Amino acid sequence: MAKNARKQTERIALCGLLVSLMLVLGYVESLIPVAVGIPGIKLGLSNGVLLFAIYLLDIPTAFILMVLKVGLSGLLFGGVSAMMYAFAGGLVSMICMSLLSRMKGVHPITVSMVGGVAHNVGQVGLAMLMLHTPKLLYYMAILMLVGLVTGAVTGVAASSVLKHLKKLKK
Repeated sequence: MAKNARKQTERIALCGLLVSLMLVLGYVESLIPVAVGIPGIKLGLSNGVLLFAIYLLDIPTAFILMVLKVGLSGLLFGGVSAMMYAFAGGLVSMICMSLLSRMKGVHPITVSMVGGVAHNVGQVGLAMLMLHTPKLLYYMAILMLVGLVTGAVTGVAASSVLKHLKKLKK
């Protein structure tokens, strides 16, 4: 019983560290001007942490981490509307990344790229519903391209970390 309790404690501590890391990365990301004049474009650094959670922990834990990150960063840095958009993007992204990550032969970089695109689709989809305007589809096209690029960057970083962590596990 003591061994299970220790494993559970280690898992909770790891999840706390991952949420903290996502919050710090989100804050740092807010300080980096990616594309001046184009609202909504971010690097998606926290996506790398979620990718790590999907591959090395499990999907339900990754979903919980995403919800905690959205809620806490919304309380600390944003507001209710920011939380709604972040949750919509995060939910669509997590669903897509979770499904792809379990398919044989799909590389984590591809999973991250799809996650970046899906995040933008979720956010713009919510905006289209709330604002009752289909004209945001034009903006979604731009964000999808950006999501591919930022997802690739995040995926390369996360893939590199995953490779080294798997070596440590052995």
